[in-house]
Amino acid sequence: MRIHHLNCGSHCPVGGRLFDGTSNGLFAHICTHCLLVETADFLVLVDTGYGLKDVMRTSARRLPLTWPLILNTRLREGDTAIRQIEALGFSARDVRHIVLTHLDFDHAGGIADFPQARVHVMTGERKAAENAKGFVARQRYRPSMWKDVTDWRMYEAEGEAWFGFRSVRDLDGLPPEILMIPLPGHTTGHAGVAIRSGDRWLLNAGDSFMHDRQLDGVHPYCPTGIEIYQAIMSTDRYARLDNIERLRDLKRDHGSEVRIFASHDSIQLAAMRGEAPSR
Repeated sequence: MRIHHLNCGSHCPVGGRLFDGTSNGLFAHICTHCLLVETADFLVLVDTGYGLKDVMRTSARRLPLTWPLILNTRLREGDTAIRQIEALGFSARDVRHIVLTHLDFDHAGGIADFPQARVHVMTGERKAAENAKGFVARQRYRPSMWKDVTDWRMYEAEGEAWFGFRSVRDLDGLPPEILMIPLPGHTTGHAGVAIRSGDRWLLNAGDSFMHDRQLDGVHPYCPTGIEIYQAIMSTDRYARLDNIERLRDLKRDHGSEVRIFASHDSIQLAAMRGEAPSR
């Protein structure tokens, strides 16, 4: 399988290094790291980032009012998953499966661009999104983004062991090299997505952490802005912190076998693309 690393949405909040830990200017640089996986027969998209309808602003109800303002979201058509996939010579119909870490607006906005895709998500996440209560939940979950999906596949947070984590295997229609790893805390049904690539695993840990140095086993660090954002958006603070500790242990004990990345760390994205980060 060939894996492409896509940035499907940029956030540039005021605060620079207070948010991303490295920027020298007024604005931070925070990506939305999604994966495009080429299998022998079809494409799999892991998270979608923002979609064409978000960029075109075809509906005022698609995006929340609060977070795009705070995050200073930069919406560009060329950053959407569909446009990047087309640039690679594929089309929307080639994407047969979308695997979601969770249903937050910045991870699920592009679902509508792939109407033929089967959407895979944890059962607890879809239930939480459908029954959103409270200000934060109603801001993060935007039902108009997935209202037209007809082919859902939902999974319980149980399964075989994977490096000490529970894993959901046998995802319907997907090869066995793609697993979901329950990582609740940021949201109720949040999950990581693990992909076997050659002799190593790649773990998209979604928003279970947001800065690579949070997994530092000696001197863990998180920029203040991200730390505050994580705290506000957590549905279960203790589960989130526990998973960060477990991911830290995974990196320490199995770093040669598993490469872990977060959805919003631009330094990690640049490294995985073999590029110098933009600062």
